[in-house]
Amino acid sequence: MNNPDPESTLELLQQSQAGDAAARERLMGRYLPLLTRWAHGRLPHHARDLSETADLVQITLLRAFQNLPTFVSQGPGAFYGFLRQVMSNLVRDELRRVGRRPEQVDIDHELVDNEATPLGRTVTLQSLKRYEHALAALAEDQRELVVMRVELGLSNEEIARLIDSPSANAARMRVARALANLAQFMAEQGGVD
Repeated sequence: MNNPDPESTLELLQQSQAGDAAARERLMGRYLPLLTRWAHGRLPHHARDLSETADLVQITLLRAFQNLPTFVSQGPGAFYGFLRQVMSNLVRDELRRVGRRPEQVDIDHELVDNEATPLGRTVTLQSLKRYEHALAALAEDQRELVVMRVELGLSNEEIARLIDSPSANAARMRVARALANLAQFMAEQGGVD
């Protein structure tokens, strides 16, 4: 049964900052699955280990809640953006750590090379760079919407709840505008692949 008047993230943040442990637990419970999904989408396959992902999510939440007394909300989605930034920093650190130790694998002499060609990797890298630049050019609220839809694969209902939108349809419209702006910025940078 759905709670007809769920607590907003802002209310949970304020209660957590005031020392309410139960509110902090509800806030952690709300963001744990989102961060877990986001971490899986960000870590390369060789760095994706269930325990490592879970550890990164736990560390993200711990660091975020350690800094919670100084966090000031800048509007809907700000806390989620804050969590994503903490997680991004941890993911970068993890990728650096994994990159320093070579992966140990047995060589299969009959292995077929399924890797992309250098040209294929370059085109993909160029597309990713255009996406990242276009994403950075968006207003912060639109950037968050694109990340929620494209990178996390959240539904309109989930996005509506996270941004305190009046309805899933209203969230869908905001996401559509953000994606249209993203596509326009990408096209200005040399076309969309």
